[in-house]
Amino acid sequence: MKPDSPSRVPTDVYLSFVSSLSGNRMTLLAGVIVHIATCLAIAFKTGTTLYLWLAAGFLLVFCARMIIFRQFDRVDKQTLSHAGIEHWERILVAGAACTTTLLGICSGYAIFMVHDSFSELASISVTMATMVSVVGRNYGSRMAVDLQTFSCCLPMIICSLMAMDFYRGILSIFLIPFWLTTRAMANGVREFLYENVIARREITSIADRFDTALNNMPHGLVMVDAENRIQVVNRKACELLKIGAPDRLKDRDLGAVLRYGARYNFMDSSQPELILRQMTHVAEGKLSRMLIHFPEDLSLEFSASRRADGGAVLIFEDVSSRVKAEQKILHMVRYDALTGLPNREYFSHLVQDYLNKHPKKRGPLGFMVLDIDEFKHVNDMRGHITGDRLLCAIANRIEERSRKAIVGRLMGDQFILFFPHAKDAEAMDAEIRRVHAEIQGNYEADDVTFLVSLSAGFAILESDAFAMDEWSIKADLALFESKSKERGGISGFEREMDGRYIEKQKLKADLRDAVAAGGLNIAYQPMFKADGSRIECAEALARWVHPEKGAIPPDVFIRLAEDMGIISDITRFILMKACMDCMTWPDHIAVSVNLSARDLRDNDILAVVSQALKNSGLSPDRLHLEITESCLIDEPAAVRAILAELRNSGITIAIDDFGTGFSSLSYLDTLPLDIIKIDRSFLRNIVEDGRRLKLLRGTVNLARELGLKIVTEGVETTEQLALLNKYRATDLVQGYVFSPPVPSQNIALLQEAIGRRTPVPRRRNNVA
Repeated sequence: MKPDSPSRVPTDVYLSFVSSLSGNRMTLLAGVIVHIATCLAIAFKTGTTLYLWLAAGFLLVFCARMIIFRQFDRVDKQTLSHAGIEHWERILVAGAACTTTLLGICSGYAIFMVHDSFSELASISVTMATMVSVVGRNYGSRMAVDLQTFSCCLPMIICSLMAMDFYRGILSIFLIPFWLTTRAMANGVREFLYENVIARREITSIADRFDTALNNMPHGLVMVDAENRIQVVNRKACELLKIGAPDRLKDRDLGAVLRYGARYNFMDSSQPELILRQMTHVAEGKLSRMLIHFPEDLSLEFSASRRADGGAVLIFEDVSSRVKAEQKILHMVRYDALTGLPNREYFSHLVQDYLNKHPKKRGPLGFMVLDIDEFKHVNDMRGHITGDRLLCAIANRIEERSRKAIVGRLMGDQFILFFPHAKDAEAMDAEIRRVHAEIQGNYEADDVTFLVSLSAGFAILESDAFAMDEWSIKADLALFESKSKERGGISGFEREMDGRYIEKQKLKADLRDAVAAGGLNIAYQPMFKADGSRIECAEALARWVHPEKGAIPPDVFIRLAEDMGIISDITRFILMKACMDCMTWPDHIAVSVNLSARDLRDNDILAVVSQALKNSGLSPDRLHLEITESCLIDEPAAVRAILAELRNSGITIAIDDFGTGFSSLSYLDTLPLDIIKIDRSFLRNIVEDGRRLKLLRGTVNLARELGLKIVTEGVETTEQLALLNKYRATDLVQGYVFSPPVPSQNIALLQEAIGRRTPVPRRRNNVA
């Protein structure tokens, strides 16, 4: 790498070369002393006064150069531009050239004029010695070398030739190759130093960049030799392992350094050896990575690679955040977010893990399912936040009282428990019943005390008969049995439940076939004016006659349909058929159809209702849609929006079974309602119990204040009807006092009969 000109040389390198021209000032002092002494000696020997002037000239030039050097020293080198450096180079070279010019004159004059051998020898010797020193002092400037050699040699060559001496002429010509050789030597030194300066600067730059990258990388790095002595370590490694400063660890044994960290309780005493052993396994390819957990929630992931010289490079990073995130995700996957209990899937894993750890243990195992009775009413009355807190309190108590049992949250308000081996079935039965009894009672949530009961079903089987799905079914069957008997009860699985379960499944299959084949029928229960003078509406009621079992009660097959998810298919069938049938009745009679909670979970019901009206040609004001409070539990806002859209289209909206829930009154001012249907439970003992009558009248008055129409269900006796009419407690009456459910064609016949005569109420004791 040869610098062709100063402009091609980097500024900092150029400045260092030029600065070398003002260096080695003691040699300049020694040189000027020699120069002056030589001139004085020649002057005394030959009596030539010129040498006295030359001695004075050497002294003056030296003093001038010292002054220039001082000025150059005071210059702020950092602010010098390339042109500024070049300017100072010319000044410094000029001073040096003055000295060599005086030397050339001294030698040339001795050759041409003095003709004294001492004078010639002394002057030429000093001049040649100075020429040699040019290479050592002025290699940094091509200009200095050229100018000084030229100014030295040219006077001697000219004077030798002017002396007209053949041999002196030959010797003077030999000064030319000497001049060129000196010049070449200086150029070689300068180019060599230039290349080394550039190379060193590049190496330094690379080293700085490497050091910056090494100490700013997010990973820790340790490079060791074949004896595990540290060769390179970055700051991140020292910070993560708490092993001191990097500059103090060079050539230290890695194991000793790690044991130092263990000594100060940063890591366990076994971890240094573990790191070294694992590092060897990773480097040999037996492991791809290793994860080691340290105190203070620090997790480091290590990887290593073997070097050709037998050493290794160990790289590690702080993965604490990732480990925590993975643990959090795993916890979210495995545990219920609300109660912190294992979810169903992880519960199964824990049970299976227990069985795998005790393969030879014998004895009965227990499996229990718990269901909180009427928990939805807590959400209705107090809101979901309070309901969630109550659920957490129940979960905590179940976990506390279950001792060694594995507890999980099944879904919603249901919990699942697995009881490990007991000595016999009686002990297991007692333990399960103890847990069930201890979790009943009062719970506190948001400063409110709740009396909570939990229904339970359980199964006790031997460990070799374990199958999670089978156990779940058995416990569910027992739970169903328990809930059908009493609130807060507990039932163990019995073989007869299997038969009932199979029968229920067969009934479900038959119901699915009946719905798909249109095998359901519809009966209509009329709603009369309170005086019985006219039928205003008829409620469509689904009926199913099983080919083998006969008529199946509506509350049985409707509940099955909801469990199976086919209730919407039944609703569609009833809507289509009821609208068609209504078109065959007198124009003033409307038809009423019940909607389930599932029907109102999305907007599909809007299309179904629209299609039924379109296919039948029925006017929207002749269609009533009835909902119950259960429709509002899941997504009340969405249900309100759907009901509002239906009502805006002209359809009448009624709330059915009013008064059976815990928060019915709160719905009256928020739902888009036209009619409330008073549940039959309001009429129980209404004749004998004056308080119940007051309750009924108060509810009716509240509804009328809100502009709602009243329909009273389940009116069975003339006494009940007389009381309702006496206090104007209803607008329409639905019940056996006027008519049971009848086929569609009977609605028109009943209305015709009413037109011909005044209806005579009949006493009936049976219930629809």
